[in-house]
Amino acid sequence: MQKAKILLVDDRPENLLALEAILSALDQTLVRAASGEEALKALLTDDFAVILLDVQMPGMDGFETAAHIKRRERTRDIPIIFLTAINHGPHHTFRGYAAGAVDYISKPFDPWVLRAKVSVFVDLYMKNCQLKEQAALLRLQLEASGAEPAIGGALLGELSARLAAVEEQAESLTKQLDGTEDGGVAATAAHLERKLAGLRRALDALRPGTD
Repeated sequence: MQKAKILLVDDRPENLLALEAILSALDQTLVRAASGEEALKALLTDDFAVILLDVQMPGMDGFETAAHIKRRERTRDIPIIFLTAINHGPHHTFRGYAAGAVDYISKPFDPWVLRAKVSVFVDLYMKNCQLKEQAALLRLQLEASGAEPAIGGALLGELSARLAAVEEQAESLTKQLDGTEDGGVAATAAHLERKLAGLRRALDALRPGTD
């Protein structure tokens, strides 16, 4: 599987360099954007696991950038973590969550905590990618089963085994997140579980003898 892409948005080069240093241990693809406009351009062509978005930027600030991201069908489900050097209290934080952020972190932040949070979203993104692969195999099975029942049955068995592996990994991740106070992470994990359950039901419906 290809590496996940993480979008880093900040108008200050030294901040982008610091984020790269913190997240390099995750061994994923880190993409820089020096403005909200540059971030939106990157999002037109690439898929990202998570976006780290600075709030205070000249021109289009983080709130406005997030609003554009959430309005687009392609990007609305990408988790956004707001980073800010200014803390204006609960109202300012609420505005961040209202703009669609899954987390809101004030600078200076703990590098380990930020890396751990980003790692969770990368794991969830990878599970979703695996899920899409299983769905593609399911479509192949459906096409094959029309003309070659034996081959279709073999593909169905292979797909079921692959899905079971993803289900096991997702269950393990959910247990790790059990009791977390991070609503964004929990919601993303629940979304993944619903997708897995839907695909499992579709597979079960294809089995011989199933009504």
